[in-house]
Amino acid sequence: MTTLPRPAASAPRDYRFPRFERRKLSNGVGFIIAPVKKLPVVTVLAIIDAGGTSDPDGKEGLASLTADALREGTARRDGLELALELESLGTSVEAGADWDSTIVGMTVLSEHFGEAFALFGEVLTSPMFLTKDIDRLRSERLAERMQILSEPRGLADESFAKFIYAGGSRYSEPLAGGTESVSSISREDISEFYQRHYGPGATTIVLAGDVDTDEAEELLESTLGFWKGQHHPARKTVDERSRTNRAIALVAKADAAQAELRIGHVGVERKHPDYFGIVVMNAVLGGLFSSRINLNLREAHGYTYGASSHFDWRRNAGPFVISTAVQSEVTADAIRETLTEIDRMRSEEIPVDELTLATDYLDGVFPIRYETTAAIASALANMVIFELPDDYYDTYREKVRAVSSADVLAAACKHVDAEALQVVVVGDVAIIREAIESLGFGPVAPTLAPVVAALVTSGSAEE
Repeated sequence: MTTLPRPAASAPRDYRFPRFERRKLSNGVGFIIAPVKKLPVVTVLAIIDAGGTSDPDGKEGLASLTADALREGTARRDGLELALELESLGTSVEAGADWDSTIVGMTVLSEHFGEAFALFGEVLTSPMFLTKDIDRLRSERLAERMQILSEPRGLADESFAKFIYAGGSRYSEPLAGGTESVSSISREDISEFYQRHYGPGATTIVLAGDVDTDEAEELLESTLGFWKGQHHPARKTVDERSRTNRAIALVAKADAAQAELRIGHVGVERKHPDYFGIVVMNAVLGGLFSSRINLNLREAHGYTYGASSHFDWRRNAGPFVISTAVQSEVTADAIRETLTEIDRMRSEEIPVDELTLATDYLDGVFPIRYETTAAIASALANMVIFELPDDYYDTYREKVRAVSSADVLAAACKHVDAEALQVVVVGDVAIIREAIESLGFGPVAPTLAPVVAALVTSGSAEE
């Protein structure tokens, strides 16, 4: 079969990230505004310094459940009235918590922005947290957990986090909480969390769209300027590894059609100075469809429909993980081939054409990412959460282009630790155990209770 040469990439499209301005309300609420007037819509996001890392021990999932409860009603209207009024304005308010923050947001036609923002302000400053609503949300969350734990993919993700992080790390538990912790969350817990973590000192408002800066400031001041409260920063997150040697955990799921595979370890924090080298390196390793791991496992061997790698960027060190689902009979072979690609990545500089493919992609998709007001607001929110410099988006493409093959090799050697790789496999242990053990990869680890039902012989995990 003749392989046609890959078409050359076209010249990158000119693009400049929208101009924006920072201001502060009289009570300390920060706001960032990016007037983008090509469409008559406005996106508003409130970024509150109250993510999963603010959860107290034993109450994992509290930040997430508090965010969910915000939309259930305010001091002036119940949840149904709130939803209907927002709907009449053609919008809705969404809220959710990630590891580092809670984000409340909406996109609305600019002609309705004033009315909609008044409701948005109510959601933010005067939620009611009725017991009946909390009980319902908690039941829904527990039902979601049953669903997650019944699926190999969800089981693999939770088991991997628990396996790679040291005991006591918030990162070892699910962002939305475990079954036991969610069951223990009360209406009082949510009210106390809100009082402790929500307030002007912890909040930044981001506006992007068809809006005037001075008019927006006047509206924000009249809606949020009265808000009082103290800011209690998130606790320090433990992001230490559970062990420094290789190890494998087998999670028994006899009815699994395939083996769900996770390989990796604790990564690095978002503000690490090697960020751009890591991003390009990961694109080559497993971040793109044409990446080495996907081409090997999918195209060369037909083990899987897709394989990828990524660094989960957080304020502290999130996981580096390679994810795929493979036929059970080839699980050990897939692990072996993945290790081969990691070793190749760490042993020699990548060719220029492979480097160019990655940087062309990262450079080329950059303008496409910010074509909507919601995407622009989200980018500015990331700038707030990770304390990125104001010129971050102006210099992004230049910094991607500046990454060399030597930088990629250095990033792989420094940030992909081949001797500390952790492997979690969810599948039919009767089929995969013998081949896995014959790999000689490392010890098979102790049980990962409570999400892991059945495992395995003891290893040499370090506490």
